[in-house]
Amino acid sequence: MRDSDIYRVWPLLKARVRSLRVPWLEIMAAREKDPFKVLISCILSLRTQDDTTGAASERLFDLASDPEAMASLSVSSIQRAIYPVGFYNVKARTIKALSETITSQYRGTVPDSIEELLKLKGVGRKTANLVITRGFNKYGICVDTHVHRITNRWGYIRTKTPEKTEFALREKLPRKYWREINGLLVAFGQHICKPLSPFCSKCDLDRFCEKVNVTRHR
Repeated sequence: MRDSDIYRVWPLLKARVRSLRVPWLEIMAAREKDPFKVLISCILSLRTQDDTTGAASERLFDLASDPEAMASLSVSSIQRAIYPVGFYNVKARTIKALSETITSQYRGTVPDSIEELLKLKGVGRKTANLVITRGFNKYGICVDTHVHRITNRWGYIRTKTPEKTEFALREKLPRKYWREINGLLVAFGQHICKPLSPFCSKCDLDRFCEKVNVTRHR
């Protein structure tokens, strides 16, 4: 894919995604516009299916919807609320510790910079960028496995890790696309541009895609 092709690809991508199921976290973030809920839901979503993440998040937020209230919950209460998300025991301890830190060190307000978010235990670049983009509507590029795989599959960038993908995209992806790339490519990657045997015959972007490392497709 040539750099200039992104301007032709983007409207096609957005049109295709409109017919697909959007990730729960994107829907919740657009509805709530709450950085704390985005942060906690993102932690819950790691290695967990979308439906499970949504249900667990709703149960947890029914108990506590802000850092101070969350910090007051016991770890066992958080565990019961979020079960059966992946690694729920570890995530419960992380959520309580995060809530305590935000309450004590940030006066109950989630920090609004990637640098400060990364100081929080359990927060990596993917989560920090998601909070920045979906919680604060600031510019950032959230890179998960779908964004990493698809942008490399297109041939738009050539990187080995999600972190390197983020910085490569910061160099060349037009800024106006930064905030929405994750939501679009997660939906697109879950339903069309799958990790194995993608549905190239159903893809409106097929003519732009170099199909890097694709050995089998439908």
